[in-house]
Amino acid sequence: MSTEVTFFGVRGSTPCSSDAHQRYGGNTSCVVLERPGREPLVFDLGTGLRFFGLHRPHPEPFRASALVSHLHWDHVQGIPFFAPLLTEGAHLDLYGPAQPDGSLEQVIKSFLTPPYFPVELDSLPCSISFHDISPGSFDVDGAAVTAAMVPHVGPTLGFRVEIDGLSVAYVSDHQQPGPGSRWVAPEVLELCAGVDVLIHDAQFDDLEFEMRSDWGHCTVDYAVEVAVQSGARTLALFHHDPSHSDAHIDELLDGARNRAAESSSVEVIAAHEGLTIALDRETADS
Repeated sequence: MSTEVTFFGVRGSTPCSSDAHQRYGGNTSCVVLERPGREPLVFDLGTGLRFFGLHRPHPEPFRASALVSHLHWDHVQGIPFFAPLLTEGAHLDLYGPAQPDGSLEQVIKSFLTPPYFPVELDSLPCSISFHDISPGSFDVDGAAVTAAMVPHVGPTLGFRVEIDGLSVAYVSDHQQPGPGSRWVAPEVLELCAGVDVLIHDAQFDDLEFEMRSDWGHCTVDYAVEVAVQSGARTLALFHHDPSHSDAHIDELLDGARNRAAESSSVEVIAAHEGLTIALDRETADS
Protein backbone atom coordinates (compact mmCIF):
# COMPACT_ATOMS: atom_id res chain seq x y z
CA MET A 1 0.00 0.00 0.00
CA SER A 2 1.34 3.44 -0.95
CA THR A 3 0.80 6.64 0.97
CA GLU A 4 -2.69 7.86 0.07
CA VAL A 5 -4.49 11.18 0.33
CA THR A 6 -8.29 10.84 0.34
CA PHE A 7 -10.86 13.64 0.25
CA PHE A 8 -13.95 13.18 2.42
CA GLY A 9 -15.15 16.80 2.42
CA VAL A 10 -14.24 19.46 -0.13
CA ARG A 11 -16.66 22.35 0.44
CA GLY A 12 -16.19 25.59 2.31
CA SER A 13 -18.49 27.65 4.53
CA THR A 14 -21.40 25.23 4.91
CA PRO A 15 -22.39 21.74 3.76
CA CYS A 16 -24.71 21.64 0.76
CA SER A 17 -26.83 19.03 -0.97
CA SER A 18 -28.70 19.06 -4.26
CA ASP A 19 -28.76 17.33 -7.60
CA ALA A 20 -26.21 19.90 -8.79
CA HIS A 21 -23.68 18.87 -6.12
CA GLN A 22 -23.55 15.13 -6.70
CA ARG A 23 -20.16 14.64 -8.38
CA TYR A 24 -18.01 16.89 -6.21
CA GLY A 25 -19.97 16.40 -3.01
CA GLY A 26 -21.33 18.72 -0.36
CA ASN A 27 -19.43 18.02 2.87
CA THR A 28 -17.03 20.49 4.42
CA SER A 29 -13.28 20.21 4.82
CA CYS A 30 -11.78 16.84 5.71
CA VAL A 31 -8.79 15.20 4.01
CA VAL A 32 -7.01 12.09 5.30
CA LEU A 33 -3.42 11.03 4.72
CA GLU A 34 -2.90 7.30 5.32
CA ARG A 35 0.47 5.53 5.45
CA PRO A 36 1.28 1.84 5.80
CA GLY A 37 1.78 0.91 9.43
CA ARG A 38 0.97 4.39 10.72
CA GLU A 39 -2.00 6.14 12.27
CA PRO A 40 -4.16 8.30 9.97
CA LEU A 41 -3.31 11.99 9.72
CA VAL A 42 -6.45 14.09 9.24
CA PHE A 43 -6.50 17.59 7.80
CA ASP A 44 -9.49 19.41 9.33
CA LEU A 45 -12.59 17.98 10.95
CA GLY A 46 -15.53 19.29 8.94
CA THR A 47 -18.65 17.30 8.11
CA GLY A 48 -16.65 15.06 5.78
CA LEU A 49 -15.12 13.51 8.92
CA ARG A 50 -18.34 11.58 9.49
CA PHE A 51 -17.90 9.78 6.17
CA PHE A 52 -14.30 8.91 6.97
CA GLY A 53 -15.74 7.15 10.01
CA LEU A 54 -18.46 5.36 8.05
CA HIS A 55 -16.55 4.23 4.97
CA ARG A 56 -13.31 2.94 6.41
CA PRO A 57 -12.66 -0.12 8.59
CA HIS A 58 -10.84 1.18 11.65
CA PRO A 59 -8.75 -0.87 14.07
CA GLU A 60 -9.80 -0.73 17.69
CA PRO A 61 -8.99 1.19 19.68
CA PHE A 62 -8.98 3.94 17.07
CA ARG A 63 -6.04 6.36 17.14
CA ALA A 64 -5.28 9.28 14.84
CA SER A 65 -3.85 12.78 14.69
CA ALA A 66 -5.65 15.81 13.30
CA LEU A 67 -4.11 18.99 11.90
CA VAL A 68 -6.79 21.67 12.26
CA SER A 69 -6.19 24.79 10.20
CA HIS A 70 -8.53 27.03 12.23
CA LEU A 71 -11.70 26.87 14.27
CA HIS A 72 -14.37 28.10 11.89
CA TRP A 73 -17.40 25.87 12.09
CA ASP A 74 -16.96 24.29 8.65
CA HIS A 75 -13.60 22.87 9.83
CA VAL A 76 -14.60 21.35 13.17
CA GLN A 77 -18.29 20.46 12.94
CA GLY A 78 -17.64 16.78 12.34
CA ILE A 79 -15.97 16.03 15.68
CA PRO A 80 -18.99 14.71 17.62
CA PHE A 81 -20.31 12.80 14.58
CA PHE A 82 -17.16 10.75 13.99
CA ALA A 83 -18.18 7.21 14.94
CA PRO A 84 -14.67 5.85 15.78
CA LEU A 85 -14.42 8.43 18.60
CA LEU A 86 -17.62 7.11 20.15
CA THR A 87 -15.91 3.98 21.45
CA GLU A 88 -13.97 3.34 24.64
CA GLY A 89 -10.22 3.63 24.28
CA ALA A 90 -10.26 5.74 21.13
CA HIS A 91 -7.80 8.62 21.10
CA LEU A 92 -7.27 11.71 18.95
CA ASP A 93 -4.30 14.08 19.06
CA LEU A 94 -5.67 17.42 17.88
CA TYR A 95 -3.18 20.05 16.71
CA GLY A 96 -4.44 23.56 16.00
CA PRO A 97 -3.46 27.23 16.12
CA ALA A 98 -2.99 28.86 19.50
CA GLN A 99 -5.97 31.09 20.29
CA PRO A 100 -5.97 34.63 21.71
CA ASP A 101 -8.88 34.02 24.11
CA GLY A 102 -7.98 30.75 25.80
CA SER A 103 -6.40 27.43 25.09
CA LEU A 104 -7.36 25.37 22.06
CA GLU A 105 -9.08 22.92 24.40
CA GLN A 106 -11.07 25.65 26.15
CA VAL A 107 -12.24 27.25 22.92
CA ILE A 108 -13.35 23.98 21.29
CA LYS A 109 -15.14 22.86 24.42
CA SER A 110 -16.90 26.22 24.61
CA PHE A 111 -18.93 25.50 21.45
CA LEU A 112 -19.26 21.72 21.79
CA THR A 113 -21.52 22.12 24.80
CA PRO A 114 -25.18 22.99 25.46
CA PRO A 115 -26.96 25.03 24.22
CA TYR A 116 -24.89 24.94 20.99
CA PHE A 117 -24.60 21.14 21.02
CA PRO A 118 -26.49 18.73 23.32
CA VAL A 119 -23.44 16.69 24.41
CA GLU A 120 -20.31 18.04 26.04
CA LEU A 121 -17.01 16.96 24.58
CA ASP A 122 -15.96 15.47 27.91
CA SER A 123 -18.97 13.15 27.73
CA LEU A 124 -17.59 11.29 24.72
CA PRO A 125 -15.99 7.92 25.59
CA CYS A 126 -12.78 8.77 23.73
CA SER A 127 -9.84 10.84 24.89
CA ILE A 128 -8.60 13.92 23.00
CA SER A 129 -5.22 15.54 23.57
CA PHE A 130 -5.07 19.18 22.48
CA HIS A 131 -1.86 20.69 21.17
CA ASP A 132 -1.71 24.49 20.81
CA ILE A 133 0.82 25.13 18.06
CA SER A 134 2.58 28.11 16.55
CA PRO A 135 4.48 28.30 13.26
CA GLY A 136 7.30 25.79 13.19
CA SER A 137 8.07 22.11 12.66
CA PHE A 138 7.27 19.03 14.73
CA ASP A 139 6.93 15.26 14.37
CA VAL A 140 3.62 13.40 14.25
CA ASP A 141 3.99 9.62 14.24
CA GLY A 142 7.04 9.71 11.99
CA ALA A 143 5.78 12.45 9.68
CA ALA A 144 7.60 15.78 9.58
CA VAL A 145 4.96 18.50 9.91
CA THR A 146 5.56 22.19 9.30
CA ALA A 147 2.94 24.80 10.23
CA ALA A 148 2.86 28.37 8.90
CA MET A 149 0.47 31.27 9.36
CA VAL A 150 -1.81 31.84 6.39
CA PRO A 151 -3.71 35.12 5.76
CA HIS A 152 -7.40 34.48 6.58
CA VAL A 153 -9.88 35.67 9.22
CA GLY A 154 -8.59 34.75 12.67
CA PRO A 155 -5.60 32.55 13.54
CA THR A 156 -5.16 30.16 10.61
CA LEU A 157 -2.41 27.68 9.81
CA GLY A 158 -1.37 25.92 6.67
CA PHE A 159 0.45 22.61 6.92
CA ARG A 160 3.19 20.80 5.07
CA VAL A 161 3.64 17.07 5.72
CA GLU A 162 6.73 15.16 4.59
CA ILE A 163 6.96 11.40 4.83
CA ASP A 164 9.25 8.95 3.05
CA GLY A 165 10.41 11.59 0.58
CA LEU A 166 6.83 12.63 -0.28
CA SER A 167 5.23 15.99 0.51
CA VAL A 168 1.71 17.38 0.81
CA ALA A 169 0.74 20.99 1.58
CA TYR A 170 -2.68 21.93 2.91
CA VAL A 171 -3.78 25.57 2.58
CA SER A 172 -7.53 25.38 2.93
CA ASP A 173 -8.45 29.05 3.53
CA HIS A 174 -6.25 31.77 2.04
CA GLN A 175 -7.02 35.47 1.77
CA GLN A 176 -6.05 36.85 -1.63
CA PRO A 177 -4.54 40.36 -1.28
CA GLY A 178 -6.86 41.89 -3.88
CA PRO A 179 -8.47 41.37 -7.30
CA GLY A 180 -5.87 40.21 -9.80
CA SER A 181 -3.08 40.18 -7.22
CA ARG A 182 -0.15 37.85 -7.77
CA TRP A 183 1.61 38.55 -4.48
CA VAL A 184 1.87 35.51 -2.21
CA ALA A 185 3.09 35.65 1.39
CA PRO A 186 6.67 34.30 1.58
CA GLU A 187 5.77 31.91 4.40
CA VAL A 188 3.06 30.36 2.23
CA LEU A 189 5.43 29.93 -0.71
CA GLU A 190 8.00 28.32 1.58
CA LEU A 191 5.38 25.98 2.98
CA CYS A 192 4.32 24.85 -0.51
CA ALA A 193 7.72 24.83 -2.20
CA GLY A 194 8.07 21.86 -4.54
CA VAL A 195 5.36 19.74 -2.91
CA ASP A 196 4.00 16.70 -4.67
CA VAL A 197 0.42 17.78 -3.90
CA LEU A 198 -0.88 21.22 -2.93
CA ILE A 199 -4.44 21.27 -1.57
CA HIS A 200 -5.51 24.89 -1.85
CA ASP A 201 -8.48 27.19 -1.32
CA ALA A 202 -10.32 27.83 -4.61
CA GLN A 203 -13.60 29.21 -3.32
CA PHE A 204 -14.36 32.09 -5.68
CA ASP A 205 -14.43 32.98 -9.33
CA ASP A 206 -13.27 36.48 -10.24
CA LEU A 207 -16.70 38.14 -10.04
CA GLU A 208 -17.48 36.58 -6.67
CA PHE A 209 -14.16 37.73 -5.28
CA GLU A 210 -14.83 41.33 -6.31
CA MET A 211 -17.98 41.23 -4.16
CA ARG A 212 -16.42 39.27 -1.26
CA SER A 213 -12.80 40.33 -1.31
CA ASP A 214 -12.57 40.53 2.49
CA TRP A 215 -14.14 37.14 3.28
CA GLY A 216 -10.77 35.42 3.75
CA HIS A 217 -10.64 33.39 0.54
CA CYS A 218 -9.25 33.54 -2.98
CA THR A 219 -10.01 32.90 -6.62
CA VAL A 220 -9.22 29.79 -8.58
CA ASP A 221 -6.65 31.80 -10.56
CA TYR A 222 -4.90 32.79 -7.32
CA ALA A 223 -4.70 29.13 -6.31
CA VAL A 224 -2.95 28.47 -9.63
CA GLU A 225 -0.63 31.41 -8.93
CA VAL A 226 0.40 29.93 -5.57
CA ALA A 227 1.05 26.54 -7.19
CA VAL A 228 3.08 28.01 -10.05
CA GLN A 229 5.18 30.29 -7.84
CA SER A 230 5.88 27.55 -5.30
CA GLY A 231 6.69 24.88 -7.91
CA ALA A 232 4.04 22.43 -6.71
CA ARG A 233 3.67 19.36 -8.92
CA THR A 234 -0.09 18.88 -8.53
CA LEU A 235 -2.68 21.44 -7.45
CA ALA A 236 -5.95 20.16 -5.98
CA LEU A 237 -8.60 22.89 -6.08
CA PHE A 238 -10.42 22.70 -2.74
CA HIS A 239 -12.89 24.45 -0.41
CA HIS A 240 -15.39 24.90 -3.24
CA ASP A 241 -18.10 27.48 -2.61
CA PRO A 242 -21.44 25.86 -1.67
CA SER A 243 -23.11 27.79 -4.50
CA HIS A 244 -20.87 26.18 -7.11
CA SER A 245 -22.57 23.40 -9.03
CA ASP A 246 -20.70 20.46 -10.52
CA ALA A 247 -20.91 22.15 -13.92
CA HIS A 248 -19.48 25.40 -12.62
CA ILE A 249 -16.56 23.64 -10.94
CA ASP A 250 -15.91 21.86 -14.25
CA GLU A 251 -15.70 25.26 -15.95
CA LEU A 252 -13.39 26.65 -13.28
CA LEU A 253 -11.17 23.58 -13.58
CA ASP A 254 -10.86 24.03 -17.35
CA GLY A 255 -9.89 27.64 -16.87
CA ALA A 256 -7.36 26.77 -14.17
CA ARG A 257 -5.71 24.17 -16.36
CA ASN A 258 -5.39 26.64 -19.21
CA ARG A 259 -3.96 29.26 -16.85
CA ALA A 260 -1.41 26.82 -15.41
CA ALA A 261 -0.33 25.59 -18.85
CA GLU A 262 0.66 29.14 -19.86
CA SER A 263 3.68 29.19 -17.57
CA SER A 264 4.24 25.83 -15.88
CA SER A 265 3.79 22.08 -15.87
CA VAL A 266 1.55 22.05 -12.79
CA GLU A 267 -1.14 19.40 -13.00
CA VAL A 268 -4.49 20.84 -11.86
CA ILE A 269 -7.36 18.75 -10.54
CA ALA A 270 -10.55 19.62 -8.69
CA ALA A 271 -10.97 17.72 -5.44
CA HIS A 272 -14.16 15.71 -5.03
CA GLU A 273 -15.44 13.47 -2.28
CA GLY A 274 -13.98 9.99 -2.58
CA LEU A 275 -10.96 11.09 -4.64
CA THR A 276 -7.82 9.23 -3.57
CA ILE A 277 -4.37 10.31 -4.69
CA ALA A 278 -1.83 7.50 -4.33
CA LEU A 279 1.65 8.85 -3.67
CA ASP A 280 4.88 6.98 -4.20
CA ARG A 281 8.40 8.08 -5.01
CA GLU A 282 8.12 6.99 -8.65
CA THR A 283 4.94 9.02 -9.16
CA ALA A 284 6.39 12.03 -7.38
CA ASP A 285 9.51 11.96 -9.57
CA SER A 286 7.60 11.67 -12.84
